[in-house]
Amino acid sequence: MPYRFFERSADGTERDITEELPFEIPETWEWVRIGSVFNLQAGKFVQAQDIHSEYKNFFPCYGGNGLRGYVDRYNRDGRFQLIGRQGALCGNINYAEGQFYATEHAVVVEYFCDVNVHWIGYFLTALNLNQYSTATAQPGLAVANINKVLIPLPPLTEQQRIAERTAQLLPHITDYDTVTQKLNALNMMFPEQLKKSILQAAVQGKLVPQDPNDEPASVLLERIRIEREQLIREGKIKRNKNESIIFKRDNSNYEMRDGVEVCIDDELPFEIPESWIWCRLGNIGTFVRGSGIKRSDILASGVYCVRYGELYTTYDISMTNTISFVSEALAEKSKSITHGDLLFTLTGEKKEEIGKAVAFMGYEKTVIGGDLAIFTDHTQNPLYLSYFMSSPCAIRQKTMLGTGNIIVHISCEKLSSILIPIPPYAEQHRIVEKIDTLMPICNNL
Repeated sequence: MPYRFFERSADGTERDITEELPFEIPETWEWVRIGSVFNLQAGKFVQAQDIHSEYKNFFPCYGGNGLRGYVDRYNRDGRFQLIGRQGALCGNINYAEGQFYATEHAVVVEYFCDVNVHWIGYFLTALNLNQYSTATAQPGLAVANINKVLIPLPPLTEQQRIAERTAQLLPHITDYDTVTQKLNALNMMFPEQLKKSILQAAVQGKLVPQDPNDEPASVLLERIRIEREQLIREGKIKRNKNESIIFKRDNSNYEMRDGVEVCIDDELPFEIPESWIWCRLGNIGTFVRGSGIKRSDILASGVYCVRYGELYTTYDISMTNTISFVSEALAEKSKSITHGDLLFTLTGEKKEEIGKAVAFMGYEKTVIGGDLAIFTDHTQNPLYLSYFMSSPCAIRQKTMLGTGNIIVHISCEKLSSILIPIPPYAEQHRIVEKIDTLMPICNNL
């Protein structure tokens, strides 16, 4: 038959408290109220001006959150546990030894007979006394409420063994907690790190196999260069003053700058497959900066408009994402974006946020606001270009090119100078398909 536990009050009446007890205890232990084995006594008020920050032969002064400083007197002498009784951290446990001063916000735990003081500290910490605090703007612990808390009291010798064993285990628990926190942090970072690794592998030619039947990227870029020269001659586009040509010779990479060949092997961050080629972003397309569209220009309907704040984290924009509208008159004065163009951000709070590229895959007439630039290039897969601009390789370059502290900026001219590895056109499609398959898996990790 299980034991029943009774509590005798001061007037001699007994009350069955068996249902109040949270768990069973060994036969040599006893259930007691905190107030029956400990005397909880709050300290005394002390003026803040009397508390010094330096020791100077003064006595330690303890408040609700531990050591506050030093004073020229003491009101306790011995070894005690202290309970914080005021503020968000009320219920926290501190240990004080020797002569010290306890303020009114520190409850001194006195004991009537031999009790292991370290066991008291461990046990009071485990009780989580903060749960008994008052739910007010300035939480506090009432000593009367703490005195009513039921605790299991072991024999003194067992208290000592518990305290000694706990002291041995605590460093390991702390180490385990540290490792757990690091592991949790790594688990939280893992999906994003994995995405970056996938993008980096993609732009290095390591995500999908190369196909020898693909037209080399150098042939594609030469065709682009010829077409651009024709457009320049016709006056349809302007020559980029920094325009250059990157080509391979004798297993090295050269760039033709103003008629001078310059070896750029040291500038290239990694090797790429034979069928790929390096080029400057500005050599495959043209940047056009958007014009300012004020909040007061936004209408409930009209011509679709993409503003800086609406550049979502997805890698393509459809008409469901462009939630702003402007008038036909304003749209005629603004820069328009067409299917397959890229939108680039020119500002951000961090250097990693600038130069973010999003492929526009809509077909309706759409204009853009300020702090954005349109990159027109229909010779490459736009999604490959947007994925590249989110890769570690591009982020490193953007970070070096960005300027400003509070708000970071990057110009279209600097974006044009970014080095990009160009795969064969067919391989670009295979890369995009593979990334589109892997990214949802990363998001679900």
